[in-house]
Amino acid sequence: MLSATKILTLALLSTTLLPAADKKLPIEETTNDLLTISATATLDRDQIKQELGYDLGPDIALVRVTLHTVSDKPIQVSHDDFLLISSKDGQRSQPYEPGQLAGADSLTVTQNGTKQAASRRPGLTIGGFGGGIGTGTTNQNPDLKTQASHDDKPNPLLAVLAEKILPEKEITDTISGLLYFQMVGKLKPKDLELHYKGPAGKMALRFKPN
Repeated sequence: MLSATKILTLALLSTTLLPAADKKLPIEETTNDLLTISATATLDRDQIKQELGYDLGPDIALVRVTLHTVSDKPIQVSHDDFLLISSKDGQRSQPYEPGQLAGADSLTVTQNGTKQAASRRPGLTIGGFGGGIGTGTTNQNPDLKTQASHDDKPNPLLAVLAEKILPEKEITDTISGLLYFQMVGKLKPKDLELHYKGPAGKMALRFKPN
């Protein structure tokens, strides 16, 4: 049987460890010795249309990212440095390139009569945080049917997406731009985390509740 002293010691230890276990990611800004990352997320379809002038359809998340170098060391920026994760259901999404959302070549995925734009790049997986990012294009769902198409007409949306996207280049100061992700379902910004893994190390942040 535990003595009163031991019980008190265990209680104090639990209280001390609790804040560390409950520690959450910083909101909309994170920094280290090399880079500061600020970001805001938009999931509302009407707000995305207002930002771009075009409707991207359902299940698209817009993340505005600002990067600021903290030291004199140049940092190479790549879209592949970023990953959007849903803490609600485990979705993990890499950024889409403009041509994958508005290029001449497109791929339509049909399931139960519902169509949505899709990319040949594996932008989304669903699973726990331990799961990896998909690297193949194998259709694992027999109910999914794909349809390829090509349009010779230029898409004006492509120019808008390319103009507003976060530049991929080496930086020594501050840059800002958009990243385009796929996030399926009814999610809010507070459900999302933006993770960075690049030349400046590993960082992550979450977004403000709406």
